[in-house]
Amino acid sequence: MVYLNFTDLSEEAQNRLLENSKKDVERKFGDAIRKYVKGNYTCFETIIEEEALRNLYSYTYVFNI
Repeated sequence: MVYLNFTDLSEEAQNRLLENSKKDVERKFGDAIRKYVKGNYTCFETIIEEEALRNLYSYTYVFNI
């Protein structure tokens, strides 16, 4: 069995998965992040990017070979 993580994927695949993860995080936690950003004067996009990266490592990758 082969185990891969996010960093083992091609740059194109990483970018595609990162965009999907950003959308996923914003859909799930967007309101809570907006409240946090408003109260702490931080950048929404930065927080979304950080959370999206954390979210990527919770994914299970499946490949058809």
